Amino acid sequence: MATSSSAGHDVHGSGQATRRDFLYVATMGLGAVAAGAVVWPLIDQMNPAADVLALSSIEVDLSKIAEGASLTVKWRGKPVFIRHRTAKEIKEAEEVNLAELRDPESDDQRVKPDHKQWLVMIGVCTHLGCIPLGQQGDYDGWFCPCHGSHYDSSGRIRKGPAPANLAIPDYQFLSDTKVKIG
Repeated sequence: MATSSSAGHDVHGSGQATRRDFLYVATMGLGAVAAGAVVWPLIDQMNPAADVLALSSIEVDLSKIAEGASLTVKWRGKPVFIRHRTAKEIKEAEEVNLAELRDPESDDQRVKPDHKQWLVMIGVCTHLGCIPLGQQGDYDGWFCPCHGSHYDSSGRIRKGPAPANLAIPDYQFLSDTKVKIG
């Protein structure tokens, strides 16, 4: 005598799928698609906005920056200081005893070879994120008036509460008068 179940399951063990099995699989598949449709916008919104991607690198013309002058440009929402250093500033930066520095870094590590006259760095104080003032302070470099950090002509911290040197962004010279930051 054959037994059947009102639940629609295969109680005979014949291995054939029932209508209920099909509905279960179809419902699970649609649920997965619906979950993906909900989650995708949440993941996609974490990508950088188009205006940020457009600023991921910038090119700067250096030909208009006189020796001893600086230019500040905006890159990724932060100021970048570009300083055309004088021979005196370069000499001062190279003669600093690295043992005296809180964040020891030679001047050669902070500039590109054959372009020692150009210093490119992010203009944000490493103490609390203030914007230092150029060509001020005790070391002929930058001074952060908020809390008194002094940076030298190579952007290295020399005095005050800042824990590190001004950061150097990724950059490369495209020619003697053009630099690409980022």
